Amino acid sequence: MSKLNKRTLGRSRIKVSPLGLGCWPIGGSFKFGGGRESSYGTVNDKESIKAIQRAIDLGVNFFDTADVYGAGHSEELIGSAIKEYRDDIVIATKFGHLFDMKTKIAEGTSSEQDYIKQACEASLKRLKTDYIDLYQLHLWQVPMNDLISIINTLDDLKSEGKINSYGWSTDLHDLGEYFIKNSKSTAIQHEFNVLHDMKEIINICEKYNVASINRTVLGMGLLSGKYTLDYSFPNNDVRGEKNDPDWIKYFNGGKPDPEWLKKLDLIKDVLMSDGRSMVQGAIAWNWARSEKTIPIPGFKSIKQVEENIQAIEFGPLKNDQMKEIDEILGERNFIYSIDE
Repeated sequence: MSKLNKRTLGRSRIKVSPLGLGCWPIGGSFKFGGGRESSYGTVNDKESIKAIQRAIDLGVNFFDTADVYGAGHSEELIGSAIKEYRDDIVIATKFGHLFDMKTKIAEGTSSEQDYIKQACEASLKRLKTDYIDLYQLHLWQVPMNDLISIINTLDDLKSEGKINSYGWSTDLHDLGEYFIKNSKSTAIQHEFNVLHDMKEIINICEKYNVASINRTVLGMGLLSGKYTLDYSFPNNDVRGEKNDPDWIKYFNGGKPDPEWLKKLDLIKDVLMSDGRSMVQGAIAWNWARSEKTIPIPGFKSIKQVEENIQAIEFGPLKNDQMKEIDEILGERNFIYSIDE
């Protein structure tokens, strides 16, 4: 880890590797009500566990999941993989979706006090631990009047030692700011990548000193550069959904979206500067954008983990590279926090 040191998880004292790993893909198959597949295709549990342990060997200590990923299975895998390393590992998980572990179907949501405490206990059991480092609300939107009750419940869990810190996974900057201003929260998890810069959320994180945990760092795989216009995803992959939910914007009808591919093609040479792969360039952009960012690319194999982590050796993009990307994509003018 020659280029980047550990980062502080917002207003907490928790130190995390500059890169975390997102554990949605390794959870395997599960469906939301109505039968919509919500996985990233076929997974191998043994490979997943080995990949997590390889990441730990390479210095990564931050793993992000949610109770609903694989209907509990992602948490179980993490619990099995990190049991010998627990004191050195930072685990982030989420709550808010109701699901059945046997049927692998998620249907309904809740943010009631009793549910949050029950969900926390269930996650602790699956993760084989007695505390969660970062516990995150996993509902995109919650009425403002309900947030204080949620905050009070999370404060209770913190005082009981069940969680060390908490945050919210949302892209709604107005509610996100309200949550931060009225709580001891330490992180916002949100979509963030070189093609989708959410400056409102980043500004909030910098203003209040909270961590910006970045999902869709690789645009659900689009930014890996391995998908072409004629690629079709299988039916057991969330990206293969023919009636695409709004949040799967990088793909359309089970194929990569041509407009997003066109944008990526314009900046690929900058991302691959200095010997980086496309993946490593995409991660490097996030680091250069703000010192608050903690990208969490997903993975399903040891090879992907190794490629992700090698990005640390290259470090963030340089200011001139960031400015070149902005000039190519247009409509963006930022002051970057890391000057090389």
